[in-house]
Amino acid sequence: MQVYPNRLESTLNNALPCFAMIFGDEPQQKLDAIASLRTKALQHGFDERHTLVADSQFEWSQLIEASQSMSLFASRQYIELELPTGKPGAEGSKTLLEIAAQNNPDVMLTLHGPKVDKSVTNSKWFKALDQQGIYIPCYPLEGDRLKAWLNEQIQLVGLQPNPQLAAFFSDFFEGNLLAAKQELQKLLLLYPDGQVDVSQIDKVLVEQSRFNVFQLADVILSGDAQKTVKLLNRLEAEGIEPNIILWALVKEWRTVSTLSLALQHNQPLDKLWGSLRIWQNRKGLYQDALRRLDMTQLNAIQEKLSHLDRALKQSAIARPYVELCHLCLMFIPMQLEALPLDYATS
Repeated sequence: MQVYPNRLESTLNNALPCFAMIFGDEPQQKLDAIASLRTKALQHGFDERHTLVADSQFEWSQLIEASQSMSLFASRQYIELELPTGKPGAEGSKTLLEIAAQNNPDVMLTLHGPKVDKSVTNSKWFKALDQQGIYIPCYPLEGDRLKAWLNEQIQLVGLQPNPQLAAFFSDFFEGNLLAAKQELQKLLLLYPDGQVDVSQIDKVLVEQSRFNVFQLADVILSGDAQKTVKLLNRLEAEGIEPNIILWALVKEWRTVSTLSLALQHNQPLDKLWGSLRIWQNRKGLYQDALRRLDMTQLNAIQEKLSHLDRALKQSAIARPYVELCHLCLMFIPMQLEALPLDYATS
């Protein structure tokens, strides 16, 4: 049964599952989910905890031993197993199926790892555990979901509900929930009565949103102009060299152009995904870009990329991020013909 992190607490209050699987790329939600499961397991008498990591040196017999070992002081075992790749392999799959078949009420198993795809969620071991337990996907939060999470955290740390504070944190810490939660806890020390003066907190907080060039590439491919500009502003503030962003734009232009030419020649894209190192989770982004951009637009992007590359090498540009923004918006695409890049007067 799939349970989102914001519903986990109420789910655990109703019943404690035999198995819990926590997968995703958002670390704070994963940490919170693991902490909740540990607390509830202890309350239900799972007094002994084993922590295992299925790395290259791991022996799956260790999991079997942990599930069968009963100490003199604890009759119920709580086991946490980290899957660094999200996949247990052939031997691990067999072991997990065996444990699922045992259905031992005195053993609770929590698996956790990175984001997994359908090849994992459709596997026999995953379905066997999911049938008797819960699956908690932990994905990055944006927009209203991020604000809802922040509102919940504001109250949990002991601050008074404040929509302005949630909105401020949403913009300040998007992409870094770990930092957001830490800073909320610090605010309670500064405002012990829980009443936060939003107009003052920007002076005591350090912006810790973490946006990188790869995220920028994904946003450009998705066609989100507003977020593209926002990400560029963050990258400029963090001092990212313009050449690094230009490299990323050239790389994405080449990939989209290659795919576009293949479509023009009625070649199936299935044969290109692997050679271009485009994984399943990014195929949709490139398909979105292909629907928006034709070869005329791609040729215009190529010309602008070449101009900017020469200008950067000659140090003939005063504000490179303005031109980078121009280029990024051409991927959206936006009509920018009336705004030529004049490097001679920059």
